[in-house]
Amino acid sequence: MSASQSPLAPHIQAFFTDHLWRHKRASPQTLASCRDSFRWLLTFVKETTGIEPSALGVADLDAPTLLAFLDHLEQQRGNAIRSRNIRLSARRTFFRFVALRDPESVEMVTRVLAIPIKREAKKLVGYLTRPEIDALIAAPDQSSWIGRRDHALLLTMYNSGARVSEITSLKREQVVFGATTFLELHGKGRKARTIPLWPQTRDVLQRWFRALGEHKREMAFPNARGRPLARHSVN
Repeated sequence: MSASQSPLAPHIQAFFTDHLWRHKRASPQTLASCRDSFRWLLTFVKETTGIEPSALGVADLDAPTLLAFLDHLEQQRGNAIRSRNIRLSARRTFFRFVALRDPESVEMVTRVLAIPIKREAKKLVGYLTRPEIDALIAAPDQSSWIGRRDHALLLTMYNSGARVSEITSLKREQVVFGATTFLELHGKGRKARTIPLWPQTRDVLQRWFRALGEHKREMAFPNARGRPLARHSVN
């Protein structure tokens, strides 16, 4: 079967279930990132070609299509060059996997792998002063439930330096109170670490958890329905 005839769906399923999950034991964060990237790509192809994702073949994701998608990420979705390159790297990993499963697609895969990584200017990492940080953390209206949650979330992020993905997936059991209060974080690449918390952060989190009550809310910073916050909500 040629690349133009080879259906795409079985390759995507095998890429996630066999390659990423079973063989590479990719972290939940990596799986979620790849999932979102594929969703955006398949949506883009459907909107530009009218082909449903279930009907796509491997050849429908050729180099010109991927280049148009990368331009779409930058121009329409406002992705930075770094994000664009991350999406491209994920596609390269996928097509290397496809080449092993479908040797007849090697020629097309070679063209995809030839898409260059775009160079970007390296910016100096900026920072906020302590008064600016204090103003940011104090900004939420603590007379409301959401304001108290956001105040606790911002303070915890500042204290711990946690990634957004670590904060949104943080469970109450990962905050350990005692002589020394600390967070147990599970981050990118399956890296686990413990972060000690300041007394101020400990007191704020204790008040916040009491406000949450015991209504089966296992997340440390849930949304109004008790489910994990989305990255967009944190932004």
